[in-house]
Amino acid sequence: MSATDRPQALRSGFARAFWVANTLELFERLAFYGSKAILAVYLVEKVGLGRLGSALVGLYGFAVFFLPTLAGPLVDRYGFRRSLIACFSIFSVGYFAIGLAGLPQGQAFVASIGLTPYIVGALLLTAVGGSLIKPCVVGTVARTTTPETKSLGYSIYYTLVNLGGAMGPVLGLQVREGFGIEYVLIMSALTSVLNLLGTFLFFPEPGGAAEGSTRTLGQVVRDMGMVFRNLRFMGFLVIFSGFWIMFWQIFYGLPFYVRDVLHFSRFELIETVDSCAIILLTVPVTALMKKVRPILAMSSGFAMASLGWCFVGAVPTLGGTIAGIVIFAVGEAMQAPRFYEYVADLAPTDQVGTYMGFAFLPVAIGALVAGYLSGFLVEHFMRQSHRPGMMWFALASVGLASTALMLLYDRFVVPRRA
Repeated sequence: MSATDRPQALRSGFARAFWVANTLELFERLAFYGSKAILAVYLVEKVGLGRLGSALVGLYGFAVFFLPTLAGPLVDRYGFRRSLIACFSIFSVGYFAIGLAGLPQGQAFVASIGLTPYIVGALLLTAVGGSLIKPCVVGTVARTTTPETKSLGYSIYYTLVNLGGAMGPVLGLQVREGFGIEYVLIMSALTSVLNLLGTFLFFPEPGGAAEGSTRTLGQVVRDMGMVFRNLRFMGFLVIFSGFWIMFWQIFYGLPFYVRDVLHFSRFELIETVDSCAIILLTVPVTALMKKVRPILAMSSGFAMASLGWCFVGAVPTLGGTIAGIVIFAVGEAMQAPRFYEYVADLAPTDQVGTYMGFAFLPVAIGALVAGYLSGFLVEHFMRQSHRPGMMWFALASVGLASTALMLLYDRFVVPRRA
């Protein structure tokens, strides 16, 4: 597409629902990553769960990104607008419930239920809200872009996701230092209330399908089963989860490393480096990688991201950590928009929500594994053997293994098209 054609493509390819959905996603990510930035430290130390807190953070991340595989068909059935209203209503209650465990006013109520059951319930409730927004927003992007603007549309989406991801921890830092770490969750709850009002006032059902899909619930459940039986597709998703095992350590293991090894207490600022770099890199890197086949683009991104963690381990300084995360972000920018494009192209028109729900399965697997892995890495390399740099080399080995598996998948599994 020429430079003169792009403005016209933007006008003809992006509907109002595209921009409203992405704005809602921006603030939803602000709330999510603002709470995510402190959640491991909050559960481990403030709530007092210890190493169990790291595991529960992984469980929460798994639920947030696995449940879209189940919620996607419901989004197809009942429509994006209704699903977003339900999503932000649940988020408002869920974030507040998590924060209540750290407030003095909530101690008697939490104790009456039991600390661990209460936290597990609050996390899973919040995850239900997260399950609805994923297929809604990404599905809206798919429905409201043209073939000419699809790649750019996903780049814009991913840039706004990371803008929210950068704003959330910074705002959360101010709230943590000004009021207390538990009030970061209250901030996320209030942001969700504002998103709920924004959905009521401004979000139109994309494609004019105000009542959602006309398919029955039984039909969409069968469609979901068909995706599970697509072994090539499911194998691809499992391999891709290796990237997310690396990614989630930014929020699971890195805060403890930055605070306890590098002695930098404002760890939230370091957690924003990836998002800030992605904001600057996604559109230009996507343009550079546009002619590269998606599988090769993703494999190259995996390798670059692995190199970033190797750099963090090799240069144990604050500057070295920042540089390593920037390298990781280059790898992320190389593959992430191409991943969404690859999955969207596989989805039948009336199953966009279903397939986009499954697109987040690698994020879920990565979050679950990363939660348990972070507890081991921090305990073994930081607390016991006192070799904190080695935890990042161990993490990089996961990425390099995923790179090799993706290349083997491309060589032996991907069906060749004429």
